[in-house]
Amino acid sequence: MPLPTGDIVWPPPYLAPALDCMETWDTWWSGDTDRLETLYGGSSGIGPDPKRHQFSDGVIGRIARWWWGTPTPAGERRTKVHVPLAGDLCGGSADLLFSEPPKLSVSDATSTQARLDQLTDDGLLATLQTAAEVGAALGGVYLRPVYDTDIADRPWLDAVHADRAVPEFRWSRLSAVTFWRIVGEEDGQVWRHLERHEPGVILHGLYQGTREKLGRPVPLEDSPATEGFAEAVDDEGRILTGYDKLDVSYIPNQTSRRWRCKPKLADLGRSDLDGVEGLMDQLDETYSSWMRDIRIGKGRILVPSAYLQNRAPGRGASWNPDREAYAELDMLPSPGGGQQLTVAQFAIRVAEHRDTAEDLVNQILRSAGYSGQTFGLGGDVAVTATEVVSKERRSMTTRGRKILRWRPGLAHAVEALLAVDREVFRSQVEPQPPTVEFEDSVQEDPLTLATTVETLRRAEAASTETLVAMTHPEWDDKQIAEEAEKILKESGRATADPTMTGAEGGGHAGFPSDGGGPRP
Repeated sequence: MPLPTGDIVWPPPYLAPALDCMETWDTWWSGDTDRLETLYGGSSGIGPDPKRHQFSDGVIGRIARWWWGTPTPAGERRTKVHVPLAGDLCGGSADLLFSEPPKLSVSDATSTQARLDQLTDDGLLATLQTAAEVGAALGGVYLRPVYDTDIADRPWLDAVHADRAVPEFRWSRLSAVTFWRIVGEEDGQVWRHLERHEPGVILHGLYQGTREKLGRPVPLEDSPATEGFAEAVDDEGRILTGYDKLDVSYIPNQTSRRWRCKPKLADLGRSDLDGVEGLMDQLDETYSSWMRDIRIGKGRILVPSAYLQNRAPGRGASWNPDREAYAELDMLPSPGGGQQLTVAQFAIRVAEHRDTAEDLVNQILRSAGYSGQTFGLGGDVAVTATEVVSKERRSMTTRGRKILRWRPGLAHAVEALLAVDREVFRSQVEPQPPTVEFEDSVQEDPLTLATTVETLRRAEAASTETLVAMTHPEWDDKQIAEEAEKILKESGRATADPTMTGAEGGGHAGFPSDGGGPRP
C-alpha cells in the first residue's frame, strides 16, 4: 500500500481512543505538574467559574472531578504535590527486564556470531532499557534497524514510541507500520515526515498540512530533516531493505483490556499505568494534604497589638504566613491584668497520612503487577536470592509475562539488523533469528553460592564443569571448560583411574584413549 495522497485527517481518527490514553499515561509518566493540571482542567485558565465543570456530565465533568482537576483559587499559590510514582513504575519495569544484557547466540558460531557481538555492544543495552521503559509507559514500543554511513560503520537498533506510529495488524502480527514525526511548523503550516515500512521496502514522504490535516505531498528536499532521504529513495520514494520480511518489530507491554472489541486497536499493548490513574491522583492528594498540615501546623504566638511596635501611618495591612507573632489582634484587656499571649499549634497528622499513602502505593503496585519489595518497600534487609524471589513473586511473574513478548520481538529485530548489515555494509553474515536468553535479575551472593557449591562437591552430585557454570553463569562453554581443567590440575584430580584399562578408562586429562591404559 502506498503512502497517503489525499488531504486526510492525521493521525487517522480510529486511533483517537488509543492516542488519548497514551497522552494520559505520558503525562503521568513525565511527572510534569503543569501538564497534569492542563490535562484534568485544574489550571486557572479553564474559565470564569471552573467549579461548574465539576457538576457537568460526560468526560469534562469526570476529569474535572479529579483532584488534579480542582483549580487553584485566585490569589493563592499552587500547593499541589506530585509523587512521581509513575516514573518509578516504568523505570522499575525496565530494570527488571534489562538490568543485565540479554545473551544473543546464533547457530553460525563463526562469522555471524562474531559480527553479532560487535553489533550488540553496550549501546544495545541502553536502547533496550529505554525501549522497555517507554513500552511500560505507552503500552508498547517499536524496534527498527537504522544506519548512517557518515557516522558509523555498522547499523544499530532504534526505538520508536507508540504514539508516533500507525500500525496495521494481521492475525495479531504486525504486517505494516507508518512512523510519522513533525519536522517543521511555521505560520500555521505543519510539515510531517511519514516513513512506511512494508516487507522488503521502506517508503518516505514529506507532507505540508495543518495541525489536523496531513496536507499535500511535497519533495523530500523541502525540509532539512528529510533531504538526506532524497538521494536514497528511487523514483517511487522507496528504499529496498534486502530483507523479505518486515524489518520492524512491535513489542506490546501487556495484553490490552480497553480495545479488545475494536479490531484495529485490539493488538495494541497496555500500559503499566492503565487503571491506576485514579489511585495516583489520590496519592498526590494525600501528600498535598500532608504538606498542608505541615504548613498550617507551624507554631505561632498571638499577641495584642500594644505588645508590638506600631507600623508607620499609611502602610496597608499584610499577612505573612511565616510570621510567628501577629500585631493585628485588637484584644480587650484581661480582667485579671495578666499576660495575653496565646500559643496556636495545630496537629500534624503524620501517622494518618503515612498509613494512607503507604496503602495507596501498595495498591498501585499490586494493580500494576509488582511487589512492594521491588521498589524498596519493606526495608533493605540483606536476604538470600531465594527469599528475594519469594518476596518479589508478583514482580517476577510480571517480568516473565513481559519476557514472553520481548523474546520473539527482540529476535526478529536482531534478524532484521543482520539483514541490513549484509545489504548495506556487505558483511559476511547469515541473517537469522538468534536465541535470546534473559539473565536472572536476582543473583545469589558469593558466600551463599560458595556454600551451595561446596555442599554439591562433597555430595558428589555435580561435576566440576557444572559447579564452575553455577559460580560463573556469565561465562561461555569454552571459559567453563578451561576453568574446570585448571581446577582439576591444581587439586590433583586430573589423573586417569589406574584400575581402568582399555576403552573403559580412556581419554581423561590428556591421556590417550587408544586402549593402552594409563602411562607411567
